[in-house]
Amino acid sequence: MKTSVSFAIAVVLAGLSAPAAFAQQQTVTVMGYSGLFQERYAKAVVEPFMKANPGIKVEYFPMPNSAQMLGNLRAQKAAPQADVVIMDVSVSKAATDEKLLTKIDEKNVPNVADLYPNARIPDVDGVGVTFDNLVMLYNGEAVKDAPKSWMDLAKPEFKGKVAIPGMPDIQGLSLVLIMDKARGGTDYLKSVEKGIAALGEIAPNVQTWEPKPEVYPVIISGQAVIGAGWNARAQVNADASGGKLKAVLPEEGSVFQINTISLVANGPGKDAGAKFANYALSAEAQKAFTESMFYAPTNAKAQISDAAIARTAVKSMNKVIPVDWIALAKVRDPIMEQWRRKVIPLSR
Repeated sequence: MKTSVSFAIAVVLAGLSAPAAFAQQQTVTVMGYSGLFQERYAKAVVEPFMKANPGIKVEYFPMPNSAQMLGNLRAQKAAPQADVVIMDVSVSKAATDEKLLTKIDEKNVPNVADLYPNARIPDVDGVGVTFDNLVMLYNGEAVKDAPKSWMDLAKPEFKGKVAIPGMPDIQGLSLVLIMDKARGGTDYLKSVEKGIAALGEIAPNVQTWEPKPEVYPVIISGQAVIGAGWNARAQVNADASGGKLKAVLPEEGSVFQINTISLVANGPGKDAGAKFANYALSAEAQKAFTESMFYAPTNAKAQISDAAIARTAVKSMNKVIPVDWIALAKVRDPIMEQWRRKVIPLSR
């Protein structure tokens, strides 16, 4: 009888303690890029955060691009399911304007104080979490001579062998801006006619404007042999391919790309979301992710190894064309319309 009573008490106590423990467990949902980014970010940032904060569970919600993240935030505006979102700065601006985000600053995320000045973007509620730049990709076995110009994409030998993530992806837009500048364009906010014309010359060689699952494996496999992509992913894929994938910075230069980390307005995780964002911006997390995936850090105090920093966007600073992505967001739709009318119809 004594044993039965003791057992009953133990069951009651267990029933009481389980909900209490459950109540103490917090969950943070992070919406971010899928694929390689998710894989590396989970190991470099998410897992160390959970280890340091055992009372917080992080659930990563992967999406292929920023435009889809914005659509998700819009659909969930009345009842948000995510707490933190990592997305391109121009899309982050749109989310800010639609009041889908909560402003990040030193008050709720102290590590903001350690960021480079260009990681803090006026009129955007998020802050920069990674820097990157556009590069030319090619299959080193199929293309013997390293290309030197973006217009090499228009060479006859690459007919049907070019893969470029086209607009609305920011990579297609970036190429328009680069080529507009190269051909004498003076103000991309007023006209990108020269850049659109250059892409029109490349278009007949393009095999796909929607490389799937993404451009890197398409070029590694030889399905296409040359194209455009982001430096960070190119560096990782180059290693994974045993050097088969090559990446170069053409003579016309490149553009800088900023991914922001933002707090979702009225996210269910509340303070735990801000705690994760603060860790993601810490020198420790920035160092780990840069050395894992070669995105340039936004925290000025991150001590990155020389070998890793040499493979980031930092090495290309002297060839970066300045772009005001926030101002550009206002004319993005008209550029997209020109793309539809003057570039896509010329594709093979």
